Amino acid sequence: MNDEPAATTPAPPDEEALRLAEALVFASAGPVGPRALSQLLPDNIDADAVIAALRERYAGRGVELVAVGGGVQFRTAPDLAPRLRKVIEVPRRLPRVAMETLAIIAYHQPVTRPEIEEIRGTSLSQQTLDALLEANLITPKGRKESPGRPTLWGTTPHFLAQFGLQDLRELPRREDLLLEPPSVVSEAAVGGQDAEAPPEPLATDH
Repeated sequence: MNDEPAATTPAPPDEEALRLAEALVFASAGPVGPRALSQLLPDNIDADAVIAALRERYAGRGVELVAVGGGVQFRTAPDLAPRLRKVIEVPRRLPRVAMETLAIIAYHQPVTRPEIEEIRGTSLSQQTLDALLEANLITPKGRKESPGRPTLWGTTPHFLAQFGLQDLRELPRREDLLLEPPSVVSEAAVGGQDAEAPPEPLATDH
């Protein structure tokens, strides 16, 4: 006789589970993954099934649930975004030198400041790193075991969400990344730009 307990069959997502997931995604600053949602759901309800059901519910609506950065977030429907720009102020994009630096970090991480300067072929100002830090696009990843133990830099989960990526394996070509305008950097954050790269004009966000 087998005394092992029978496996519990997951219950289908109910309205309460969908409402809870909806509230969590709405209230969260970053992408919400199944693991975070499962902490709020009853044990017999599968978080992945709830997310799938919620995505289906919002499909085709003005706000859609999209997969980014290892989780899901609410985003404006792509076909409506251009019309919203008529009444919503478009944030200033990063200057090109910051975008170039971000691209180098994304594709070569973890990477030190001297290595970034070697790849760019020119010096890198502290203001550029500060702008990327202020935007929560890069973060320290420890120190390199070399003379002076320079800081290693890498991208953040917010970087993935900002560019609509699930993980770093989905990185576009470096040239394409330079065309994407992160929308979270204030003008004050990039006030001290590198002399060789003046700020670019406003760019529309996605």
